[in-house]
Amino acid sequence: MTRPRVAIAHDYLTQRGGAERVVLALHRAFPDATIHTTLYDPDGTYPEFRDAHIETSPLNKVGRLRRSHRAALPFLAPASSRLRIDADVVVASSSGWAHGFAMTGRRLVYCHAPARWLYQPVEYLGGPPYTSAKGLALTAMRPFLLRWDRRAAARADRYLCNSRVVRERIAEAYGITAEVVPAPVGIDTSGDTEPVPALADWADGYLLVVSRLLPYKNVDRVVEAVRGLEERLVVVGAGPELAPLTASLPANARIVSDLPDSQMRWAYAHARALVAPSHEDYGLTPIEAGAWGKPTLALRAGGYLDTVAEGVSGLFFDDPTPEAIRAAVVADRARSWDAAAIREHMEQFTEARFAARLRSEVSGLLHGG
Repeated sequence: MTRPRVAIAHDYLTQRGGAERVVLALHRAFPDATIHTTLYDPDGTYPEFRDAHIETSPLNKVGRLRRSHRAALPFLAPASSRLRIDADVVVASSSGWAHGFAMTGRRLVYCHAPARWLYQPVEYLGGPPYTSAKGLALTAMRPFLLRWDRRAAARADRYLCNSRVVRERIAEAYGITAEVVPAPVGIDTSGDTEPVPALADWADGYLLVVSRLLPYKNVDRVVEAVRGLEERLVVVGAGPELAPLTASLPANARIVSDLPDSQMRWAYAHARALVAPSHEDYGLTPIEAGAWGKPTLALRAGGYLDTVAEGVSGLFFDDPTPEAIRAAVVADRARSWDAAAIREHMEQFTEARFAARLRSEVSGLLHGG
């Protein structure tokens, strides 16, 4: 009997983030699957991808696009339409492009969110589109990209998503009913741990932010929240906002970038609490922090409503302002957290549960479900 062919699709593998960790989890669930993507930068994303068989679009031959996928935006829709996958089932990890790849078999979409640049342009750009050259270019392309995106979504056999808020956005954008399947914790707590040299003198504790440095992530608001406090703040991340953030850092805040998982384990293990200030579709970081028994101070919005249990694994603040974040930090200082209860809450987000559910979904499609 011929073994069914399963493939994995993803928008682009050029950075380190939660979506890329989900792709790694998918590949561990389907280790024989080829990963298809528009762009792949081995040095920009997680090193574990080097062990996978990865097929890319012709865009990948252009070094500038590999290093900056945002520069490829005008070319990604046509490149995605021409990227052909021959498999019985394709699991498409998508927040904009992979659901539009050409596929010969059944199409299972795991949606991180409908494309932010199409459906939440103000949040994505950090302001009204007409205030920047990038925003004006996006506005010009938006009608074409909306038609392309909705046609691509309509071809799916089944839609899954990572949170309730994303389920609502999928329904609004596409008229599709998706089922929520929480993404798993991304970092194995049992792996090797390596100290972060730049933080060695802060090993007795700090507040931690783990985030891409983009305007809508609100990392600058956390920096302002701790300015003048005795609290220490560590930001782990990289992105367009790195330079302005670095230029205005107070003495009690530090930024480190491109940490391997061994150093990320150290960073989580030595943190006092995680701060999660952005409007996230899901946000893996509270789950990762919780695996170490660390609480999260999160914005009361988006996917955090699914992953943070108030009073058990963290606290919420209602607005992403320095004042609201500072109040949450002060309130957290007065609390005593039960690390065992936090870890127990995280049991629902294990990779084993995620893999079993995805295998079941693929089996259902293979057998006509």
